[in-house]
Amino acid sequence: MSDLSVTDVTGARRYEITVDGVLAGFAAYRDRDGHRVFTHTEINPKFERRGLGSQLVRAALDDVRDRGMTIVPMCPFVRSWIDSHDGYADLIARS
Repeated sequence: MSDLSVTDVTGARRYEITVDGVLAGFAAYRDRDGHRVFTHTEINPKFERRGLGSQLVRAALDDVRDRGMTIVPMCPFVRSWIDSHDGYADLIARS
């Protein structure tokens, strides 16, 4: 089993997922009016097909929930992930 870690790298405005200390992917965001706007998610091709994108988004959304924020899922991957995980739909900012 690999050592996985998801970290909010605030200076880079992205959550990063590492595998055994190697950067495997990220979910970029910007904060606007109390909302975390997810703009892009990317997994390094070397690490694809391991479910890392899902683990990254779940950890990022759990962090957003813990902070009491809502999200704007501009990233198609984040939007699709939420659409298939009903327990996270409440995080989407209402306009």
